[in-house]
Amino acid sequence: MQKKAYLLLADGLLIEGKAIGKMGTSGGEICFNTGMTGYQEIYTDPSYFGQIIVNTTAHIGNYGAYDADQESVRPTIAGLVVNEFSAEYSRKSATESLQSYLERHGVVGITGVDTRKLVRYIRSKGAMNAIISSELTPEELAKEIIKVPAMDGLELSTRVTTDEPYLVGDPASPIKVAILDLGIKKSIASNLASRGCYCKVFPARTAFEEMDAWQPDGYFISNGPGDPSAMGYAVETVQKALDSDKPLFGICLGHQLLARASGISTYKMHHGHRGLNHPVKNLITGRGEMTSQNHGFAVDEKEIEKSNEVDVTHVHLNDATIMGIQLKNKRAFSVQYHPEASPGPHDSRYLFDQFITLIREGVRQTVVA
Repeated sequence: MQKKAYLLLADGLLIEGKAIGKMGTSGGEICFNTGMTGYQEIYTDPSYFGQIIVNTTAHIGNYGAYDADQESVRPTIAGLVVNEFSAEYSRKSATESLQSYLERHGVVGITGVDTRKLVRYIRSKGAMNAIISSELTPEELAKEIIKVPAMDGLELSTRVTTDEPYLVGDPASPIKVAILDLGIKKSIASNLASRGCYCKVFPARTAFEEMDAWQPDGYFISNGPGDPSAMGYAVETVQKALDSDKPLFGICLGHQLLARASGISTYKMHHGHRGLNHPVKNLITGRGEMTSQNHGFAVDEKEIEKSNEVDVTHVHLNDATIMGIQLKNKRAFSVQYHPEASPGPHDSRYLFDQFITLIREGVRQTVVA
């Protein structure tokens, strides 16, 4: 018989269901992802560190787990909430069930939840802390949830970054890109390597001088978890990278840090954007893009309007939040969404090509000089 589990939200909403994954207790900020597929890629995205994920699609676990689908070495989510959970799977390439996978990696979860109703609740009330348990009573959970730290003001990149620098790509490639790993997804580095970049991935707190000593042709600032306002160390690194006058590309958290390095503030969103179906308009080309997104913070729209250094390049068509920027006097740009799109549509992968073009132009100029 499946064990009972509880989900308690910080505002007091208590939901009863059945335990999945590891038996235990886990807390974090509750948020929802609207993607219809790619659950393993979502769970292993380091940007979700410290968050409990509600999957809006009804059936989870039906195609099992497969190591090649991972975006990092292990799941990074704090917990999982689903409607219907399948311990059986049909995909022949899968190596184990999702239950076995979650249990092996210590992920606590709950099933039997009306996730559509819960998502509407979060959309109304906003993102908040929550706790899942298959071992504590509701009364005990009420005491434990107050111990869960708020996401606002929380620095988390140092919890998920690489311990040591590592290399990706062909050493014989003519283009070298230094990556600041704030919680990078595997597919991002793969997209750069497949376009002819030799990449060195550096830990989050690496001094710019150490990155610069590798003599890269460009800098990439990765995605990651937490509040960008708590990352002064990374803002300083981005500012120094901009001063080097080499091309710079930022994604998600990297986008927010580029804005802060340019004097633009960020703020915590009501419930964030997380899913594979977010419509974005490219203001330069006029074209629309369906995008993969995962963020709970955004760049301040009003401050950008007053800036003499930053232009808006992309906007979200649902709520007009800033989805992309470029600097007027630097070869630097960023987007709030995930162009590597793993999982998700590939509409925005041209951004990697744009970055490579900026680097190649600089390389040619150097050779000519």
